[in-house]
Amino acid sequence: MPQTIWIARHGNRHDFVNLEWFNTASLPYDPPLSDDGLIQAQELGKRLSNEKISHIFSSPFLRTIQTANQVAKMSNLPIKLEAGLSEWLNPAWMSNNPQLHSQEMLEKNYPRIDWSYTSCIIPLYPESEKTMLYRTAETARQLVSRFNENILLIGHGPSILGTTVGLIGGEIKINASFCALIKIVRSGEQWSMELNGDTSHLSQKETKIRFS
Repeated sequence: MPQTIWIARHGNRHDFVNLEWFNTASLPYDPPLSDDGLIQAQELGKRLSNEKISHIFSSPFLRTIQTANQVAKMSNLPIKLEAGLSEWLNPAWMSNNPQLHSQEMLEKNYPRIDWSYTSCIIPLYPESEKTMLYRTAETARQLVSRFNENILLIGHGPSILGTTVGLIGGEIKINASFCALIKIVRSGEQWSMELNGDTSHLSQKETKIRFS
């Protein structure tokens, strides 16, 4: 049977809406979704609720977990935190290795997280663009070799590019707007991309894409 790989970026970030948030936050590199980002995540969950997805893999950053949580609730699935899908650990964006929200906080607020799952790859700060693209591509390849059902990968602007190229190969221009959907189908050893950044399910679409 063909295998479908869905890839999506998280919803809008709170720090993109409230520009002062970064200066006062205790975890400045791990912002939550904005109010409209949460709506985008809910609409993504509704769009995917009938797609027979068996596994949801999410970057361990809060905004991706919150996005995955909306899909997981509507599809009645657990969330597997995959560090290989993490944000690009770009030293131009981050002055140090980003501290993320604690397991205690996540367990309390996001009980769908499957803590028995072990990540394929753990990224190391700092990362070059080449290192990030290899890391995310290799993560995608390892996941599809381990899981033969339909799966969803939720990541960031750079990481959805890396995961897509890791499966399709070549040079591809990806629409990486918030909660945009990429659909890749494998039949035998052949991969084909059927959707490239589809946003038809969104009522609030990003007008200017910010690549982070």
